Amino acid sequence: MNPSVTSEHTHSVWMGVDMPTARTLNEDTATEVCIIGSGIAGLSTAYRLLQEGKSVVVLESGTLGSGMTPLTTAHLSHVMDRGLSTIERLHGEQGTRLAVRSHTAAIEWIEDTAAKESIPCGFERVDGYLFAPFDSPAHQIEEEWAAARRAGLTNVTRYDSAPLLPFPTGPCLRFTRQAQFHPMRYLSGLARAIQQKGGRLFANAHVTEVDAKPRVSVKTRDGRQVSADAVVVTTNTPINNTVTLHTKQAPYTTYVIGAGIAAGSIPKALYWDTEDPYHYVRVHTETVGGSEQTVLIVGGEDHKTGQAEDGERRYAALETWMRARFPMAKDVLFSWSGQVMETIDGLAYIGRNPGDSNVYVATGDCGMGMTHGTIAGLLLSDLIMDRPSPWASLYDPSRQRMKAAGTFLAESLNVAAQYGDWLTRGDVPSEQDIPVDGGAVLRDGLHKIAAYRDREGVLHQCSAVCPHLACIVAWNRSQKTWDCPCHGSRFDRFGKVLNGPATSNLTPLPDRSKSTPSS
Repeated sequence: MNPSVTSEHTHSVWMGVDMPTARTLNEDTATEVCIIGSGIAGLSTAYRLLQEGKSVVVLESGTLGSGMTPLTTAHLSHVMDRGLSTIERLHGEQGTRLAVRSHTAAIEWIEDTAAKESIPCGFERVDGYLFAPFDSPAHQIEEEWAAARRAGLTNVTRYDSAPLLPFPTGPCLRFTRQAQFHPMRYLSGLARAIQQKGGRLFANAHVTEVDAKPRVSVKTRDGRQVSADAVVVTTNTPINNTVTLHTKQAPYTTYVIGAGIAAGSIPKALYWDTEDPYHYVRVHTETVGGSEQTVLIVGGEDHKTGQAEDGERRYAALETWMRARFPMAKDVLFSWSGQVMETIDGLAYIGRNPGDSNVYVATGDCGMGMTHGTIAGLLLSDLIMDRPSPWASLYDPSRQRMKAAGTFLAESLNVAAQYGDWLTRGDVPSEQDIPVDGGAVLRDGLHKIAAYRDREGVLHQCSAVCPHLACIVAWNRSQKTWDCPCHGSRFDRFGKVLNGPATSNLTPLPDRSKSTPSS
């Protein structure tokens, strides 16, 4: 069957949830803790601090929960994406045990909070299956099995083939008591609970500056200011830290499709394989118009953000992979992509921003955004309340792991190579070669221009220089965005900033009049 995914992808299976009404920041204000970002990390931290009696303000650049949380596949697991054997090599046996315990605690906290606040987010416990492809070497599964036992996971079972999947696989490990949920329903319930506890949530409050003084000052694009004793930056990648953390993590784009299936045709569980890039699968049931709809969610085909121009091919590859293994899958109903920050040692950076005493960050989700984000809520609230945490050193943003030096060097060289784009020609010879609803980088002497032609034929031009650290952005054809290949900043087709670390738009250039592009 030919891949059926369409040309523009923004529709996540989690869309359509009503979030609580947020305030507009019309005047300067003060609080004990200011949180930037309203995804799962920001709202979990806010909720926990309100339980401790702290006053909390949350600032969101767009609408509540509009960052990366709605672009997840919402796997809840204590098995890290990089593999337990890799985490053990980089962090040692004790570090791996702590990592597993922290992710386990995060899942339990989500379960308890959803029950306590009566959040109808479909939380349910499921098993997780890690499997090798058919006829592939078994050594990776054996290494993971041994590492899991050393990490204290005594309830892991090994199979010669995945028992629930409708296609042959290589050896498989079953991890019990993993979980899944509806991330946006959960986030909506968490936001309502925060408001009920007196937390103040502000939308369309785009932060442009964090000034760390004895009392922190947070400034927005509209000229408003929030003063606080402490600030927590939970913006997927930090907007307050210009260089340090960005040298220790890299942005990757991951792709997801969702296809209809008959209820019960695939058992509910989390499935992921050992391929590179790997694939991850789960089943979600949603009530639509009074009837239940079951969706098979399949993700994978990751690549460095801004360093591939074949998004359509990757969606098609996911569908091809799915149909070869799940013949019961019907039409593709949803397709979207998200950005994953991969740290050099496989664990998030959660704690004090390097060099600051009252600025905290949570970044580097490493494909574990729902659990890492929840760990952030637990760990950061402990730090702000001046309580010890057994996980503090494990996730410390200032940590150095010498065993990750090779990855650090490789990612640094990759970033350095991207600055060579200053010397290259444009994507197309001239603006006439840019199609309607398409974009390209043009060269104009020493300048690089990000040019987008709208559906009316009008050409809109911005500087192609990312305002973060001056990389040249790349056109993302499937998402209709400009993506920075160095540190992951993203901008809409007209140059408006969507994701940090950049806090300002691409510099606009005068629009051109209508013209007819060449065919």
